[in-house]
Amino acid sequence: MKRLFQLVTGCLLLTAVGVFWKWHALSKVSDDTFEHMAGAIFNATFFKIGHVPVTPLFIIKVVVYVVLLALAAHLGRKILHDRILKKTSLEVGLQYALAAGTGYAIFIIGATIGLQSLGIDLSSVAFLGGAVGLGIGVGLQAVVNNFVSGLILLMERPIKVGDRVEIQNLTGDVVQIAARSTWVRTNDNVVIIVPNSEFTTQRVTNWTANDRCVRISLQVGTSYDSDPEEIRRLLLQVASEHPDVLPDPAPDVIFTEFGDSTLDFNLRVWTTHHVRTPQILRSDLYFAIFKLFKQKGIELPFPQRDLHVRSISVPIPLARQTAPQ
Repeated sequence: MKRLFQLVTGCLLLTAVGVFWKWHALSKVSDDTFEHMAGAIFNATFFKIGHVPVTPLFIIKVVVYVVLLALAAHLGRKILHDRILKKTSLEVGLQYALAAGTGYAIFIIGATIGLQSLGIDLSSVAFLGGAVGLGIGVGLQAVVNNFVSGLILLMERPIKVGDRVEIQNLTGDVVQIAARSTWVRTNDNVVIIVPNSEFTTQRVTNWTANDRCVRISLQVGTSYDSDPEEIRRLLLQVASEHPDVLPDPAPDVIFTEFGDSTLDFNLRVWTTHHVRTPQILRSDLYFAIFKLFKQKGIELPFPQRDLHVRSISVPIPLARQTAPQ
């Protein structure tokens, strides 16, 4: 709406400038011809689109119609989303896509009907295609690319509002898919505006494309004195006692390898509550594992090296300790 207001203001300013130059001629006109000249000013032709003259009155009509059409599209989209789609069982992303598509359709159909009702033959504006093509070549290519990518996101729906996505070094929730960009909100409640083309040309990880059930893995290392079967039992116990870990799919423990100084295990759990905050769940489980291992006397080793000196050809001097006087 802000961009529409700026566009309308610009059109009105240009129209006002044109009217001013015509109105300037009225300063020396008598009152008898004032009304006639005023009508002539508002019907003065700037240029023609096909056979339709573009006059100040024509521009005012177009601006008013576009404003009303934009308001109608916005109102129709809002009513469809808030009063109809929200009461259905459709997922949030599909509701947003349907509402946005309806808003675009209302505006495009209304604009087509409006142009025809104003007497503009759409075939007569075909010359604008060359101007648009030139604009794309000199600077609008990125804008058009992002707009087309936005339509692809709404129709193909590889991502949708409410999804948890990861692109490059950005991870967050999709909160809005606009015509040019997508808004992604991070865990810090910071909104990052990403061009739509990045979601169609780069690899994107969608954590919730199928559902909001995700798996989280924890790496745990114990000493070689530990019993692997006991370690598995204790890790599964910790997982089963956490309220946010799903019993189905059930947690499992993988014995990954014999490390340099540890037996390495991988605890894998499923959750729907910590899709946005996996580190919180990892932290809770690590706290519980450390506490339980300490109670059971299981060592969590740290890297260390032992140095053994077998022989040396050079004598090693020993420091003499002098007795205190």
